[in-house]
Amino acid sequence: MSTLANQLAAAEREEVARAIRLLLARPLLTETAEPAGFELVRRRREPLAQWFDYTCGWSLVVEPRRGYARLTKVRAHPDGSRPARRARSGRAPFDRRRYVLLCVAAAELLSMPMTTIGMLADRVVQATAADRALAAFDPVRRPERTAFVDVLKLLESYDVLRAVDGTTEAYVESAEAKVLYRVDTTLLMRLPAAPVGASRLAVPPDEVPARFEDLLTGLVRERRYGGAAVEGTADDAHSETAATDAQRNLRLRHSVLRRLFDDPVLYRADLAEDELAYVTSLTGRQILRRSVEQAGFLLEERAEGYLLVDPDGIATDVRFPDDTSTARVAALLLLEPLCAAPAGMLPEQLAEAGAELLRRFPRWAKAYQSEDGAARLSDDAVRVLRDVGLARRTGGRLVACPAAYRYRVTRTTSSVPEDERGPGQEGDVR
Repeated sequence: MSTLANQLAAAEREEVARAIRLLLARPLLTETAEPAGFELVRRRREPLAQWFDYTCGWSLVVEPRRGYARLTKVRAHPDGSRPARRARSGRAPFDRRRYVLLCVAAAELLSMPMTTIGMLADRVVQATAADRALAAFDPVRRPERTAFVDVLKLLESYDVLRAVDGTTEAYVESAEAKVLYRVDTTLLMRLPAAPVGASRLAVPPDEVPARFEDLLTGLVRERRYGGAAVEGTADDAHSETAATDAQRNLRLRHSVLRRLFDDPVLYRADLAEDELAYVTSLTGRQILRRSVEQAGFLLEERAEGYLLVDPDGIATDVRFPDDTSTARVAALLLLEPLCAAPAGMLPEQLAEAGAELLRRFPRWAKAYQSEDGAARLSDDAVRVLRDVGLARRTGGRLVACPAAYRYRVTRTTSSVPEDERGPGQEGDVR
């Protein structure tokens, strides 16, 4: 192979690796939001689609003319560590009401290539009033309008909605606000990632709360792996045959590598017996290492598990440590007492640790300077640690996971008086 051919092949490998990491962080990539990234994915879409399909069993759809790329991630065990977030209100996670309004609004938008905020609100009012399982939407009330605006802003961030006249935020102040939208119904239909449509789970509304976890599992059950059909669906009467060896190996490869490429850290203790056997086998190890190399990651393999490091930080959707977030700074500082307590910390001890941080830095974390601020600060810090795989709850205690011992704060001197410092001025993160 000539020198030029070698250079071209190396350039392609580098671009594919970069695009893989970009899509892992942003499964919905639009030309409007990130033109350079979208152009890279558009240019390398064929090897990208092959890599995601073989490695994780995820499908990649690139629509050059419509200006978006959608990586459909599927997880065998859904979790709430990556919720939809509000564009306003400090990026607070969506609550139940906002998720309900999101689903109803999305269903109504499917038949509306152009609409106004008032027309859409009226459709949502009618849809929620007609469904006895839902609380009726009342745009007269400001909290309801605020929740509705949060939903529309999320859809705008996905480029599903584009305001061509007026601003969405105006609806918070008045239900008479005039906003005209263009709707990308094709992109809207690409948003759901579940292999099984929710409408196929033929379960009476009254039974949903008691069977919620089973229904979630049913939504992400994939027929390609064989086994029983999804309970409660139209296919339930036609049970599938037992999984073949090829199907079992496919499931194991996808289940392990999905978690490796989608979670902050993968612990051996969290793997099922057959998954651990696969990843420690000769074939499994070869596939794992080859996939990691092709994606441009560095693999840390330890006795406790696996961790991927992106040297360029492209695949990182949530940074830790991060001194721009009070909760993440508190989480970092909380690691010191947590790692010093092998048996873990009780809720009361965590709250006291939060109180100690507030006493130590009285001019920091102003949003938590209240009667219940210490408990709220420790709760938010614990949530961060659990989401990034550094701690878990065991028997009512919070226990540090092995990866937590990678971090420490090294104290340094400062000319700033202690009561005026923030945690970021006290030490360096390692």
